[in-house]
Amino acid sequence: MTERAKLISLVEALTDARVFCLGDVMLDTFVYGQVERISPEAPIPVLRVTDEARMLGGAGNVVRNLAALGAGTRFLSVVGDDAAGGEVRALLAREPGVDSELHTDPGRRTTIKTRFIAGTQQMLRADHESGQAAGAEVQERIAAAAEAAVQGHKVVVLSDYGKGVLADATLARVIAAAAAAGATVVVDPKGRDYGRYRGAGILTPNLKELAAATGRAVATEDEIVAAARGLIDGLGLTAVLVTRSRDGMTLVPAEGPVAHLEAEAREVFDVSGAGDTVVATLAACLAAGAELHRAAALANLAAGIVVAKVGTAVAYAGDLIAQLHHQDLSEAEAKVLTLEQVLDRAAGWRRRGLRIGFTNGCFDLLHPGHVSLLRQARAQCDRLVVGLNSDVSVKRLKGEDRPVQGEAARAAVLACLTGVDAVVLFAEDTPLKLIEALTPDVLVKGADYRIDQVVGREAVEAAGGRVHLADLEPGHSTTATIKRLAGQG
Repeated sequence: MTERAKLISLVEALTDARVFCLGDVMLDTFVYGQVERISPEAPIPVLRVTDEARMLGGAGNVVRNLAALGAGTRFLSVVGDDAAGGEVRALLAREPGVDSELHTDPGRRTTIKTRFIAGTQQMLRADHESGQAAGAEVQERIAAAAEAAVQGHKVVVLSDYGKGVLADATLARVIAAAAAAGATVVVDPKGRDYGRYRGAGILTPNLKELAAATGRAVATEDEIVAAARGLIDGLGLTAVLVTRSRDGMTLVPAEGPVAHLEAEAREVFDVSGAGDTVVATLAACLAAGAELHRAAALANLAAGIVVAKVGTAVAYAGDLIAQLHHQDLSEAEAKVLTLEQVLDRAAGWRRRGLRIGFTNGCFDLLHPGHVSLLRQARAQCDRLVVGLNSDVSVKRLKGEDRPVQGEAARAAVLACLTGVDAVVLFAEDTPLKLIEALTPDVLVKGADYRIDQVVGREAVEAAGGRVHLADLEPGHSTTATIKRLAGQG
């Protein structure tokens, strides 16, 4: 089995991983827009806001990434008694496979980080936070709950953003409990005093953090390795994984060879939250039983995926597998996406001001009528998503002798068409759930329907979109084609 095949098998095994995460949760807010002029009040750009998004940040982003990979997560943190804390609770409740326990500290405010983005360029970040540690009573509850949670997990993540959840005493108790339980501790560190993490398993500093914590130069690979070995020897660690932005990562284990991993990203749009992705992927892989070097390789791949997205993004298991297959995939095959992937891609298109169109069908035997429909649909938008009925869906709708071609073949043929930007399968009789999730700007259907008969019309129009009825090519249908092939026409 090749190394790439082993990594694909590892991704598939992540659904069996169970990780305990403790750290500083926060609310990330993104304000997207376009800059078209300078303010007359001051020499500053005016951002014309087009979209806003709120999502889990800090340790919450580690949890989002674990959920995206399919891993099960036990999460423990602290929020304030405020509206932002309520939003964090609601967002956590939507994450699959996450068992969260949030303690409320009335004496603090939930951290909010607001980023203002023009196109793909971040202009400004505004932070609302209190720097004080959680109260003594809350700290005791957190430490006791963490000691209990450690017992049922192979891997513990400590996501330290310096917001007061991980006090020194709490860290010591959790690390000691993990050591007693035989669990690996992965720490995303903060500050200069790494003595707080003594006895932990793996630290994941970036270059700047490594230099600050060790007081050493880190300009060359040899200097990076020397600084990391100093931490390993001084703190009793098993490894240090140094993230190096555009230069990839360096894995320095206590025993075994050093590995310098080249960056996987082809384009870097936003590094927000990339460290969270690294920690989450590394932890999930270790919890799934992977060797450290293989877990680091997959974490490096995941980091390359998220920095090519805008905002605090996540790497889905499907993203990783697609990237691992990348050299084997044609450009067309790479257009066949999961629902999560197409929603992720659509969010990026929207932030660039692109209009999204949607049409759907069985597309069993592609004929000129289909081609005409797709051509007209693409003319109505900047990016076209095609919903494709799965085999089981076609069979229910068309009968036991259909489809003639399997869903993989039908998806591949559609994806080869230049006007199609993404293909996503759905198993239901209609694409309503898909349309409601995507909320396209334009919903396209053939003119053999009336507008009030088009599935998803209400959802699209409610979101400000519209329905377009495409002209039909007379004399073409899949049913008629099959009859002619069978000598019945």
